[in-house]
Amino acid sequence: MWPLKLPAETLLPQTVAIVAKYLAAGIGQSLTEIADFLEAGGHTVLFETDTAQHVQRAGLQAATPAQIGHLADVAIVVGGDGTMLGIARQLAPYSVPLIGINLGRLGFVTDIPLEGMIPVLAEMLEGKVESESRTLLEASVLRDGVSIFQALALNDVVVSRGSGAGMAELTVSVDGRFMYNQRSDGLIVATPTGSTAYALSGGGPILHPRLQGIALVPIAPHSLSNRPIIVPDSSEIVIEIAGGRDISVNFDMQSFASLQLGDRIAVRRSAHTVTFLHPQGWSYYDTLRQKLHWNEYPSIEGNLR
Repeated sequence: MWPLKLPAETLLPQTVAIVAKYLAAGIGQSLTEIADFLEAGGHTVLFETDTAQHVQRAGLQAATPAQIGHLADVAIVVGGDGTMLGIARQLAPYSVPLIGINLGRLGFVTDIPLEGMIPVLAEMLEGKVESESRTLLEASVLRDGVSIFQALALNDVVVSRGSGAGMAELTVSVDGRFMYNQRSDGLIVATPTGSTAYALSGGGPILHPRLQGIALVPIAPHSLSNRPIIVPDSSEIVIEIAGGRDISVNFDMQSFASLQLGDRIAVRRSAHTVTFLHPQGWSYYDTLRQKLHWNEYPSIEGNLR
């Protein structure tokens, strides 16, 4: 079932945007193939402006992310998870559903293989989809009580020290209540989507996307008793820079701000969400098995034979 972006009397998407990792080798041919397929099916096709510069095509319609947000019923994202993270943050305020075609190595959120993509897209654009909603974080950097930087994150907000600097000293509170002082290389604040990204490398747990939680995962803490913790996603998390130098905060590794002593980073769940569309029969557990190479054992009954 399609999300409610479309008018009630319309069951299938009419205008489809294409967004791509345009620096990928040979991407132009794949984008042309997708556009030809869409236009043959009667869809209006929009190319994101940067993507459009790498497509040779008569009558091409280019659109900014904001224009895509207003005009498109669905966006097809061709690239890796980084490409998806970038456009998802920009389209989140417009509630445009996203379909991911994987050109990267992992593909947790771009899950359709490039090979054989057209038959899969044909079924999905007929309404045979699995739809899921993902939460985002919003964060503000406060200096002397004034917000100097704001951004959204689909994966995580990460406070970290520079490569040549000593440990960062952080004071963390949740909903106005002091949690801990921490000396470490930094702190990851992750959504369930981001729990399989940097937070997982830092020893954090995997959170199912339907869970309403935010993970706080220390990066190489000085004290081994500083462990990951999950807090309700209704929480406001405030991280204050109490010591250290060359400290910064990044949002999905795509937006950055340099920090000073006394700066505070206030993180909370965003009012916006991102809708991902998957092929019918898609399973989050299948994704975990494939991407994390989990072993699949024969049945107990089979072992007993």
